[in-house]
Amino acid sequence: MRITIIGGGIGGLSVAIALRQFGYQPEVFEQAPELRDVGAAIAVWSNAMRLLEHLGVGARVLAHAGVIEEIRWINRDGRILNQTPLKSGDAPSVALRRADLQSALLEQLPANSVHLGKTFVDFSLVDEGISVRFADGSSVKTDLLIGADGLHSRLRTLLIGDQSPTYQGYATWRGVAEATPDDVPDGVAIEIHGYGRRFGIGPVGQGRIGWWASDNGRGPGTGQDAKENRNELLSLFDGWSGPAQALIRVTPPETIVRNDIFDRTASANWGSGPVTMLGDAVHPTTPDLGQGGCLAIEDGVVLARCLEKYARIDDHPSATDIELALRTFEQRRKFRTAAIVAASRRYGATGQWEHRVAVGLRRGVLPFLPRPLLRFSFARILDYDARTVRV
Repeated sequence: MRITIIGGGIGGLSVAIALRQFGYQPEVFEQAPELRDVGAAIAVWSNAMRLLEHLGVGARVLAHAGVIEEIRWINRDGRILNQTPLKSGDAPSVALRRADLQSALLEQLPANSVHLGKTFVDFSLVDEGISVRFADGSSVKTDLLIGADGLHSRLRTLLIGDQSPTYQGYATWRGVAEATPDDVPDGVAIEIHGYGRRFGIGPVGQGRIGWWASDNGRGPGTGQDAKENRNELLSLFDGWSGPAQALIRVTPPETIVRNDIFDRTASANWGSGPVTMLGDAVHPTTPDLGQGGCLAIEDGVVLARCLEKYARIDDHPSATDIELALRTFEQRRKFRTAAIVAASRRYGATGQWEHRVAVGLRRGVLPFLPRPLLRFSFARILDYDARTVRV
C-alpha cells in the first residue's frame, strides 16, 4: 500500500513511525527546504510520552528533556494561588526543545522516506489511486493521503474549503533560556497570572528553562523584529515578581518565537474516500493546555492501529477497506479532540482576563479549587492511552 503524508512536523513524523511498526512504508513530504532548529520548547505530557516510548523514541526524548513533577499557579506579585503534583504512572510529563523532539522522530525514520522542499498543491483521484502534485511540478501516485500540514493546511482547504482559523485575541512569545535563575524550582511548571497577560516557566532539560509569555490583542499579523520583541516583553512584564525579567534577558532575542493564537471549532468532516487529516490540520488548538503536539501523536498511533485492523497490508486491502479504516479513525478521535480544543480555549480565555473584577474573581477562586479536583481534571487528559483505546 502506498501512503503519502503531507507535512513533516510532529504529527506527520509520528504517524510515519507508527505505520512502519505495522509494516507500511509511508513517504513524508515537507514544504520546508530544511527542518530548522527553532528556539521554542514543547510540552510532551504523559498521554503522549507513553506513545513516544511505544514508538521507540522515548529514551532519546528523555535524554534532552526536563521532567515536570508539579504544576503551580502564581499571582504576578509572587503569591502562590494553587499547586498540584503530577502522577508519573507509566510515563512522565516532560518538556524539551521542539527541535530535539523533531530530531528524535526523524532518527527513527529512513532518511530516504522524508522529502524536503515539497510544497503540496493539489490532489486528484485517478484509476490507479491518488495523484498528488507539488509546486515544483513533480507528482506521486499513492493509495492513501494523510494531511498533517498544520494550522493553514492546504489539504484542509481542498477537502473542506471552510473559513480561516479563529483568532483568539492574544499573542504568545516563546523562548529557551540557557541558564536557570536561582528562584526557579526544579521540576515545576509555573503559570504566573496578571491582567490580560501571563508568563509560564518549565524545565526543558540540560540546565535550560523554557518560558512563554502572552498578552492581549494587537490583532493578528503585527509581529516585530527580534530586538523589539525582547524590549516589548521586558516592558510588559516590568515589576512582576519572580524570574520573568531574568529569563527574557538571558534568551538570545533572535531565538524568541512570536505567534498570534488561533484555533478552530470542531469539524464534522476530517476526510473523504482514501484521504484524511490529523493534528493541527483538522483540530488546531490553543497552546494553553500544551496538548497540540500531544494530540497529533495520539492521532498517529490511532490511525496506524485502524489501518492495521481494517486494512492489513498482508491482506491486500481494497479501497473499501482503506476507507473503513480512515472513517473509523476519524470517529474514534472526534470527541476527544473537540473536547480538548474547547477546554484549551476556555482555559486560555480565563487566563487572559484583564478586567479587574474578572481577575479578582479568578484570583479568589483558584486557591480554593481542591487538589483532588485538579488532579482529576488533569487525569482525564493525561491518562488516555492511544495504544489501547477501542478501534
